[in-house]
Amino acid sequence: MSRPKGPILFDLDEDAPRAAPSEAPPVPEPDLPTPPDGRAMQTFAALAARRPSRLARLFWGLLGAILTFAISLAAWDFATSLITRVPALGYAVTALLAAFILVLVAIALRELAAFARLGRIDALHRKADTALADDDLPAARELTNDLVKLYTGREDTRWGRERLAEQRGDQFDASTLLALAEAELLVPLDAAALRQVEGAARQVAAVTALVPIALADLIVALSANIRMIRRIAEIYGGRSGTLGSLRLTRAVLTHLVATGAVAVGDDVISSVAGGSLLSKISRRFGEGVINGALTARVGVAAMEVCRPLPFSPGKRPKVRRIITTALSGLFPS
Repeated sequence: MSRPKGPILFDLDEDAPRAAPSEAPPVPEPDLPTPPDGRAMQTFAALAARRPSRLARLFWGLLGAILTFAISLAAWDFATSLITRVPALGYAVTALLAAFILVLVAIALRELAAFARLGRIDALHRKADTALADDDLPAARELTNDLVKLYTGREDTRWGRERLAEQRGDQFDASTLLALAEAELLVPLDAAALRQVEGAARQVAAVTALVPIALADLIVALSANIRMIRRIAEIYGGRSGTLGSLRLTRAVLTHLVATGAVAVGDDVISSVAGGSLLSKISRRFGEGVINGALTARVGVAAMEVCRPLPFSPGKRPKVRRIITTALSGLFPS
């Protein structure tokens, strides 16, 4: 039997509904990897900026007082009983305890001096804001004198102090006088502080990207940022002790968290660690870039807090430039 030549026609049911192309279900897309979010720095910022509750502060205060009293009483009983049994050994232990108490007093005095230095820097910063807002030339001259006293004895500011003394008499408004003080005294200190920020950003980024150990990035971010903030404070003359460093770190990160500056989804960090870069490298390397970028942002905030003068317009360090310099050669560009 031969087959018919020509096209074959099929009868369609006219009542069957016909779907429009716009009503077709979407084509499923493959699951995309979650973009890096700088988890280590986000956690560090949240932990450092969190203030303990009043009940927690009361608990730790009472616990510290009880432990201090118990340890002191036990040491006293031990020394007196030893004096009764072996007088020479007892007096030796008493001398050691007295020396230990003297060391504790010295540490406490050092911490108080550190808080005083930080308070002095903060007072200078507030005076500068007031002098600039009111265009108060006498206040600006007084502030300049305070700055010279602050950096007297530091060899790295000697040349700047001499140039400031030569030119300050030619300035007749507050803004130009403080701009001159900033250029002569603080610009070299800014360069030294930027080197600390770049080094901390590089360290945090490298450890995050290259060390696949749980919590290693968080520990490195914690230690590197606290050390960076402490060194920045020392550069600007506000050398801080242990408690002062913790207080300064909390102040810096509280400001960052309050302003949302530790967020990853802003233009600066997205442009540096955005899709064009992260598409070429692994997620671990992307986390390193973002943690380094957030560390640079913490460093700039620390410079603003520790600096005795606010940055003049256009003088504030650019986070993008710091990231580019710090991470150049560390990751693919």
